[in-house]
Amino acid sequence: MALGVTAKLAFYDMDRTITVHPTYPRFLLWMAVHTAPLRLALLPVCALAGLGYLLRIINREQLKQINQALLLGIPTVATLAGPIAAHAAHVMARNVRPGALERITADRAEGYRIIIATASYRLYVDAIARALGINDVIATDLHVAHGAVQARIAGHNCYGPAKAQMIAAWLAEHKFERGNCHIRCYSDHVSDVPMLKMADQAFVTNPHKSMRQVARLNGWPELDWPG
Repeated sequence: MALGVTAKLAFYDMDRTITVHPTYPRFLLWMAVHTAPLRLALLPVCALAGLGYLLRIINREQLKQINQALLLGIPTVATLAGPIAAHAAHVMARNVRPGALERITADRAEGYRIIIATASYRLYVDAIARALGINDVIATDLHVAHGAVQARIAGHNCYGPAKAQMIAAWLAEHKFERGNCHIRCYSDHVSDVPMLKMADQAFVTNPHKSMRQVARLNGWPELDWPG
């Protein structure tokens, strides 16, 4: 490691990197089942929104907001605390890769500060992070007005180039100078190439075909973390 390094940071994507399955659709279904089961009748509308996304009528950010409005509504922050805690416990019990937990533990033992960087909503990611013993989260934020969570993204969807920009902003906010940091990044998905290119050490985890091709072109190690 280079001389002058004063901070060791490890940025982990969450969905399909730390977890086996994507958390966002499962979170919305969890909340609908446990807080407003009648909203499950709106699933066909969610499917239509998904078709609109595939046809490029709406973008990824709009799709997330539509599905949130349909399945979550506009709940108050106070009413969400219990279900979100239960959801985090469910994720930890059934949807976390043991290999990811082992790697997080190993990075900590080497002195790395662990940060989750994910496109998923901070609304529920914070609870999962706490269960993992992680204090730092970079995620997609939502507007909150008069104590109610709005189906409207605040700032940027933490995805693709925006995630890399949000990591850079986090570094600046925490007074880290890039030249004095040693950064590791972990992700399974090609959308995180901008984040991986920021790293001194980039690792791809359980990559899909296109991610594997990019990893081999860049010489990034592949890690196999079974579910």
